Amino acid sequence: MSEAFERGMKVRREVLGDAHVDRAEAAKTDLDLPFQTLITEGAWGTVWASDGISRRERSMLTLALLAATGNFDEIPMHIRATARTGASKSDVLEAFQHVAIYAGVPKANHALKLAKATYKEMEDEA
Repeated sequence: MSEAFERGMKVRREVLGDAHVDRAEAAKTDLDLPFQTLITEGAWGTVWASDGISRRERSMLTLALLAATGNFDEIPMHIRATARTGASKSDVLEAFQHVAIYAGVPKANHALKLAKATYKEMEDEA
């Protein structure tokens, strides 16, 4: 594996947690192996591995971008990651308020609904 892949797996585990990554790795097939390699190297091994901004800030940006672009399926995973990135509930609210103003209230409202449900699940699991 490439250096970017190895770095990406390390960062991915630090941000998403071993259990999540282990489940994702177990579900990999020949069909999605190239895609999984791409996101591990690109997203996790390059963007998330950068020290240009903090993981807290990166987490907030990621959640805002997911909400603004309507990519809601990834929001619960990244809400769970806030437990390891340092982004607080108020940070997430701030990010979604920016989404409301700059990308639309319905998107921010739906993202906030997903965040509330995910935080509740996290509390129930604790």
